[in-house]
Amino acid sequence: MTTTRTTIRELVRIPGGGRYALSATVEAATSGMLRPFIVIYAVLIGLSAWQAGMTLTVGMLAGLGAVPLAGWWIDRGARRAPAVAALLVRAAGSLLLALVPGIAGFVIGAVLIGVGTQIAPPTNSALVAALARPAQRTAALAAGRSLRNAGLGAGALLGTVLVASGPGALRWLALATALGCAFGAAVIARVPLPHHDVPAPAPTAASTEARGAGLRTVTVLPLAGIPYAFYADILEIALPLLLVQGLHASLAWPSGIFVANTVMVIALQLVLVVRLARWPHRTVLFWSGLLLAASYLAFWLGGAVGGVPGTVLVALVIAPHTLGEILYTGSSVPLVIESAPPHLMGRALARWQLSYGLARAVDPVIITGLLNLGAAALWPPLAAATLLGAATIRLGARRRMPARGRRSGGGRTVGDCTGTVALKGPGQAPAPRTETA
Repeated sequence: MTTTRTTIRELVRIPGGGRYALSATVEAATSGMLRPFIVIYAVLIGLSAWQAGMTLTVGMLAGLGAVPLAGWWIDRGARRAPAVAALLVRAAGSLLLALVPGIAGFVIGAVLIGVGTQIAPPTNSALVAALARPAQRTAALAAGRSLRNAGLGAGALLGTVLVASGPGALRWLALATALGCAFGAAVIARVPLPHHDVPAPAPTAASTEARGAGLRTVTVLPLAGIPYAFYADILEIALPLLLVQGLHASLAWPSGIFVANTVMVIALQLVLVVRLARWPHRTVLFWSGLLLAASYLAFWLGGAVGGVPGTVLVALVIAPHTLGEILYTGSSVPLVIESAPPHLMGRALARWQLSYGLARAVDPVIITGLLNLGAAALWPPLAAATLLGAATIRLGARRRMPARGRRSGGGRTVGDCTGTVALKGPGQAPAPRTETA
């Protein structure tokens, strides 16, 4: 039986995977200590909550400007260096928060943290893709996310305990975050890379048209994935507003839902991702969109029912919402990696991160603005947009089917962008699975 423990053990056994797992765990645990309190820290040094939020948004938008540079760096053949740089930039930002306890220190620190946060996902994905063989990548990426989720949860719990001693502890949490990121960078810098898994840079003689053609197959994925990216702030912004303001529930409800979501992700993510590895990633991403859209409509229904029944309904719907989140995070990045030509993987990951990061930067404003107009202004349009994204991803697979769906040798071929498997007639062994760009 596949379990979280056995899959993490497989990640550790990959050459360099143990050091990567150590780096991810330490970095997440120390970052989780500060992350829930960074706005409170800004208020304590003299900023308003709105100014703190705007500063953090500016930092995240500045980070988006660095994402294409990170993608170009990856396509030049770099794997460790971009991941190390992302951690060092975040360490520098956290160190500024700790050592310069003023508005200037917070603004510059927030920008550096935003840059490091935005370039971390593509650089980490590229590093894991270099460490793990293609058959291991999906599980390795999921194992890394599971370790980070567990680290963030443990760090947030420890930070909550430390902050109880007084607001002065926040500077120490920022210092701990800086040290954790620096430690993670030092560990990553010593990760051995299997050089045969790192594609060489594209030939300089390659034409611009050829490079563009190689990326056209993955350009639609970031666009279709924009509605998916709202899932996290639905949990952190929309549901608390729905429960507390709309349904007049106590603060224990959104807190309990957040904890339940975190526990479910940690417990089920690796199991589900590995079990669904036999399915094309595009199909899994499509079903993720259906689950998320259905949960949005159910949240809307819970708000319409009202009272205790509506509150209970919203709490129960967190289960399919979390399942949709797990399917999304487990299939989206692997789909981008396998859909892009190897020498353009960095730019493909950068495009994905640009769409995801932009959505995460603006969705707090969109969610709060639409909820201010009414529940019907948020939930049905968001469900429709997510369904549209899921349909676009599904239709993208079907457009690629005819070229790979030709009958051959008395069998039939099943395929999409993730690979092709030939199913032969009775008594014949299936043809080997071939990965395609």
